[in-house]
Amino acid sequence: MSRGQVLLEVKELKQYFRIDRKTTIRAVDGVSFHINEGETFSVVGESGSGKSTLGRSLIRIYDANSGSVKFMGKDISGKMNNEAKKFLRKNMQMIFQDPMASLNPRKKVLDTVAFGLDVNHLYKNSEERREKVLNVLKSVGLSEDHLCRYPHQFSGGQRQRIGVARALILEPKFIIADEIISALDVSIQAQVINLMKRLQKEHGLTYMFIAHDLSMVRYLSDRVAVMHLGHIVEMGTVEDIYENSIHPYTKSLLSAIPHPDPDFERSRQRHVYVKTGVNYNISTIRQLSESHSVLATDAELVLWQQGDYTSTLK
Repeated sequence: MSRGQVLLEVKELKQYFRIDRKTTIRAVDGVSFHINEGETFSVVGESGSGKSTLGRSLIRIYDANSGSVKFMGKDISGKMNNEAKKFLRKNMQMIFQDPMASLNPRKKVLDTVAFGLDVNHLYKNSEERREKVLNVLKSVGLSEDHLCRYPHQFSGGQRQRIGVARALILEPKFIIADEIISALDVSIQAQVINLMKRLQKEHGLTYMFIAHDLSMVRYLSDRVAVMHLGHIVEMGTVEDIYENSIHPYTKSLLSAIPHPDPDFERSRQRHVYVKTGVNYNISTIRQLSESHSVLATDAELVLWQQGDYTSTLK
């Protein structure tokens, strides 16, 4: 689903972590994708699949080993000068998973949210600074009374709203949301997701959602990338992934989604992904349609299209 021009383009991005002389973790191992302006692109997968590392590499918390990243037409990979860093900080922001851990417990909300303004000198006086913070707090459902409170005085949902406000204060074009609802109660999760959808509409934002809750991803996404062991194994529209998935790992994730009908839940077949027989390093991206792609060898693709998963699912 294309709503505009390509905002972010990633080609063959690799992020490795050397543990010792003999051990190297390939957290992100040659992924390529693009995100269009105004869309919500979700990355899903189990813990340890490389989702969060991918997001942190894009925003340059980590420096990638190789690959290219173009954002708004500018190359943001490799060594960056001060002008490029300022451009990136202004236009790309990240909301982190744990709202308490990502907020400074010794700073009031006013100073936490205003941090981006302080660093980039985007106000003339303290009154303008306060007004900008108050406006963005109101947009996420908080009030003037919250300005002088500390993080421990808020609930989990309120703390996540502060994190959203901190990301919005610089009026970015692109926001990476790293499992922003996983630490919240179910009732609060819906509130935060509805808030994000409203803000996207009001501010024309582009999102990259990192998540493992596939039912929520279906509700908010335009396109979905399934990630496993550092590779994007399948990518497509919501319909491609949820109705016409072909990779065995995607099928195993979908089979784990709970169903509200207890009779159906008891009788349905569950798929457990078995690594045996699948080597991502010899697989290549196969384009099934204009929007749908899968990582497979020729032989695997033929078997999966025939519905034969005997070597990969049980």
